[in-house]
Amino acid sequence: MLFTQYYLDCLSQASYLIADDTTGRAVLVDPRRDIDEYLTDAREHGLTIEGVINTHFHADFLAGHLEVAAATGAWIGYGQRAETEYPSRKLADGERISLGDVTLEIMETPGHTPESISVLVYEHGADPVPYGVLTGDALFIGDVGRPDLLASLGVTADELGRMLYDSVQRKLMGLPDEVRVFPAHGAGSACGKNLSTERQSTIGEQRRTNYACVPMSEEQFLALVTGGQPAAPGYFAFDAVLNRKARDLFDGQAPRPLDAAEFAWARAEGAVVVDARDPQEFAAGHVRGAINIPADGRFAETAGSVVAPDRTVLVVAPQDREEEIVVRLARIGFDQVVGYLREPEGAFLEMVADLTRASRITATELAAALDTATPPVVLDVRNAGEREQGGVDGSLHIPLAELTRRLDEVPADRPVVVHCAGGYRSSVAASLLRNAGRADVSDLLGGYGAWQSRHAAV
Repeated sequence: MLFTQYYLDCLSQASYLIADDTTGRAVLVDPRRDIDEYLTDAREHGLTIEGVINTHFHADFLAGHLEVAAATGAWIGYGQRAETEYPSRKLADGERISLGDVTLEIMETPGHTPESISVLVYEHGADPVPYGVLTGDALFIGDVGRPDLLASLGVTADELGRMLYDSVQRKLMGLPDEVRVFPAHGAGSACGKNLSTERQSTIGEQRRTNYACVPMSEEQFLALVTGGQPAAPGYFAFDAVLNRKARDLFDGQAPRPLDAAEFAWARAEGAVVVDARDPQEFAAGHVRGAINIPADGRFAETAGSVVAPDRTVLVVAPQDREEEIVVRLARIGFDQVVGYLREPEGAFLEMVADLTRASRITATELAAALDTATPPVVLDVRNAGEREQGGVDGSLHIPLAELTRRLDEVPADRPVVVHCAGGYRSSVAASLLRNAGRADVSDLLGGYGAWQSRHAAV
């Protein structure tokens, strides 16, 4: 058996290639949209990719099933409850897929979504115990998939939570302890709240250490898995629907370089500027109204939280990272990039009238400002779980993923200082507020960590 896990850190997303090295027959599970790595590995090992299985309709990224099928002729498989606009194979609970001696078996594990499946992997078809199980978003290492993401699509968190209870507590925990667990996501994903940095585990280890796998009643399970979930990024519903649709393929073409005049014309036509440079570089000078989403972080997820899927996008990127930025946007289905600003430093010289700086303040400066007669509004854009660990007294809490729809809750008659945990999300949020017309906005250098350190030292 050939078994390869591919892990994408920026989306905390795992995909898998499983093959029988005797027959050369292979299946991909939960592939991303840029598929060259899979195809290269298949060629190098003499494999034929016969099928691509999605464990469910993903919400956090646009899966690469259509790209794989177009490149290889592979069939596309889902659980029986899935309905797609493109030809797909309905995989029944208990159905076996032979690749030779290596065998896959489908296990229906609804709960994160109604159509969710897991895939049991047998190194030898006659083995009594599977080598491992690909759990999709049903079971993570340290957590389970949240059941509340599809509320906007007509399925309640309570209904899905009860399905998930059966899938986790009875089906997955019914497997032998030694079965390896390979989930679709790891730490950082908004598909759960307590995901581990580990990329594989065992059923036995999860039985011992995962809070949601401990024996409990259905009601206890529902209370645990629905409480304290992070705010879902705005693009999740967009991707969950788009993964069902027949859509354009990702072509991997490099973005178009634009000079200052072309860039200015596209801005005038309504394109939003996504500036992927470091927050400090952004603060030193940027195009007025640009949204700062630094490349060195959870770029795609953050972009999907603050940029509408129907907006055309202009990119300002760190040197030689323009193509990377466009690929990362494409991974969440954002194909609407008009182009990127060629040589920003030089182009900025021609755009002086359109440039501005961003205010960033220290924890000491914030403390002084709060001690005046007209203190600023302190906006905390961390997730709910982080906020529970402490916050700036009197601060307003709106998670970054909710800010675009809750901008009106931020008072417009006072200066605003934005903070997160360390400074990444606050730069994003502050730039979003400026883009919405707020003039006096700063972000806190070092975030809440810096604020805590200052108060500990005082």
